[in-house]
Amino acid sequence: MQNISSGKLGLNNPFISLSHPNFRSYFFGMCVSAIGTWMQNTAQPWLAYTLTNSALLLSLVSALQFVPVLLFSLFAGVLIDRLPKKKVLVVTQSCSMLITLSLALLVWSGKIQYWHLLISASLLGMVNTLDMPLRHSFFVELVGHNDLMNAIALNSLVFNIARMIGPSIAGFVMGGLGIAACFFINAASFGAVLVSLLFIHTSSEPVAKSERKGVFESIREGLGYIRGRNALLVTLLITAVVSTFAPNFSVTIPVFATQVLGQSETGYGLLMSAMGAGALCAALLVAALSKNGPRRFNLFVVPVLTGIALVAIGLTNTFAVTCLALVAGGFLFVSYIASANSNMQIHTDDRYRGRVMSVYTFISAGSTPVGNLFVGSMDNWFGARAGFLASGAAIVVLMIPLYIYLYHKWETI
Repeated sequence: MQNISSGKLGLNNPFISLSHPNFRSYFFGMCVSAIGTWMQNTAQPWLAYTLTNSALLLSLVSALQFVPVLLFSLFAGVLIDRLPKKKVLVVTQSCSMLITLSLALLVWSGKIQYWHLLISASLLGMVNTLDMPLRHSFFVELVGHNDLMNAIALNSLVFNIARMIGPSIAGFVMGGLGIAACFFINAASFGAVLVSLLFIHTSSEPVAKSERKGVFESIREGLGYIRGRNALLVTLLITAVVSTFAPNFSVTIPVFATQVLGQSETGYGLLMSAMGAGALCAALLVAALSKNGPRRFNLFVVPVLTGIALVAIGLTNTFAVTCLALVAGGFLFVSYIASANSNMQIHTDDRYRGRVMSVYTFISAGSTPVGNLFVGSMDNWFGARAGFLASGAAIVVLMIPLYIYLYHKWETI
């Protein structure tokens, strides 16, 4: 990988992307929206577990939010390369607002049932199938190529600041105002992104109609592009392992918090925030090191360390120690995922960006239903520790054949 650094640390201004007015507007809109999103991400699993008292049914809600990504993300990539990204973002953010508001009203009215969560999760999943790869591929229009990795890292920073403070806020809000308040706040937060888009002016150039190929031919072309570039292919293989088994905290933490640590809503929110604190530190470090490109250590060693951290979390017995282990787990996971996202974009030509990032979304988010159901089943059958222990062990074991594969590809990536 010609742009991957393996030498000395080269620190740069971690906020250099904010010098671009378009990205600055988008950044502050996302700051507000991401906090609302993490408040809902905290409230929804707690609500599902409260309604069902089942780790497996809880995992099904989380899984359904990503099933559409698994089914339709490759088609979404073709659309992203053909349509003006800003206009599509307005549509996806508006749809997310309406779905979340409907769920908030159901919770507030006291008429919420488990099947409502299944439907809302599925609908949000359909929107996110287009929205997630769209936002990934939008960065290059906001900052250009030189500051692309920094913009990706700062986006991760926003996401993880929200991951740190959103759950804590949600825990106190749920305890004081009720679960419905979290959903209302999230619905309102989408408005911040919509307002920020009013101040963004880009020169997006979708593929001309005369140059467009059939949908399936475009998908094949994108997959062939990835297959012919080891930098992209290897990153996707490792991401498939990490994304399947690492980011299942919304399923594992509620069960662990109640059954092992005996915590209520507030303690659960603090545990989620501990993970977010580690993730925040990782995102800031990746942003500061973005000048020299993604680092081999983050791409190839950190995945195994993430697996080890998950095992360590599963072995903890006290609230404070679990918090510290979650800080480490969040730090390692985000160190990898931010570097992987950057590596994909740095090695991708603009005309393939939508399709490549849709495949990345297919792998990174589409694998979530498998991971959610896996850890939900482990927790349900073998106890609250099993989800963490089995996930960590799976990452370590599955990385062994990938290291063997890397041994033969090392000089070409």
